Amino acid sequence: MRDPIVASTIQVYQETMNKFRPTPAKSHYSYNLRDVSKVFQGIAKSSAKAITKEDEMLKLWLHENLRVFQDRLISLEDRNEFQEMIDVILETNFRKKFDAVVKIKPLLFGSFVPLCFPGGDTSKKPYSDVYCELTDRDKVQKACEASLEDFNMTFVGKKMNLVLFADAIEHCVKIHRIITTEFGHALLIGVGGSGRKSITELSSFIAACDSFTIEITSAYNMVAWRDDMKKLFMDCGVDQKQTIFLLNDTQIVIESFLEDINNILNNGEIPNLYSTMEDKALVLDNMREANKNDKEFKNFSDNEIYIDFFTKCKNNIHIVLAMSPIGEDIKRRLRMFPSLVNCCAIDWFLPWP
Repeated sequence: MRDPIVASTIQVYQETMNKFRPTPAKSHYSYNLRDVSKVFQGIAKSSAKAITKEDEMLKLWLHENLRVFQDRLISLEDRNEFQEMIDVILETNFRKKFDAVVKIKPLLFGSFVPLCFPGGDTSKKPYSDVYCELTDRDKVQKACEASLEDFNMTFVGKKMNLVLFADAIEHCVKIHRIITTEFGHALLIGVGGSGRKSITELSSFIAACDSFTIEITSAYNMVAWRDDMKKLFMDCGVDQKQTIFLLNDTQIVIESFLEDINNILNNGEIPNLYSTMEDKALVLDNMREANKNDKEFKNFSDNEIYIDFFTKCKNNIHIVLAMSPIGEDIKRRLRMFPSLVNCCAIDWFLPWP
């Protein structure tokens, strides 16, 4: 199925670019070849054991296109138009109807619920269709509720009382998919109070990732921000902790914060973060201590250790930005910092039902 899937993905990309053009209200409707690669990166998350039939492969392909292209659309009209477009491509290229392939909606793939694993170990959690049976809704809900209970017992200080209804669980599965993908960063756009932060906290907990955020005070300035960034990089580069850095737009008190975020999204580092000799020496000492049992590492030069540190940071940091679509701030920021669109998977929160 390789050739028709590659050709169809390129067709989806080209038609999406033609149909959904950027306007002042939809400035994030810009696409590039990274989006095509994200579709295949998603397909590569699954395994031969989980995908054994043609229809399952088509479901996986459809799911990745919906996540990469449809989730950023800001209205039901646009989403329905995208749905019609992908229906036509599916029928033309694969001679299949969407409803015949996807019998249970919404189409959601995840890797934290032991489901649909034919004749295998149920403890294994492959990246597979979480709603492939009607009874799976309850399983997914129970898995999320059990994780929420564990979260509240683990972090008593920041207990969350969430009602996990269908749409909230859907966003939880989507965010979990992004943060468990290599170099996966998310831009969550929705009005304040729509649950972006809480659902991200829960998704991070399910993914067994650390959660990192900044505490804004009246005296918080660029120096405090850079100190926080150094702590984040130390956790990810030296201790190699998979970390979700959650930043919402109310915390962006200085616009330069986004300049640094833009750099992390683009190449995984902040220029001149460790500008003094003391800072650099601290990184080198910590890296040597953390890797003292690695024989190869002992022969690394200072420069190689430094490169290794930032490579590990890039692999372990997942940025989740929560922004509100109201006002001019978001339009200006998306225009000034293109990586917020190019390097993030966008999940637009439509109003709750």
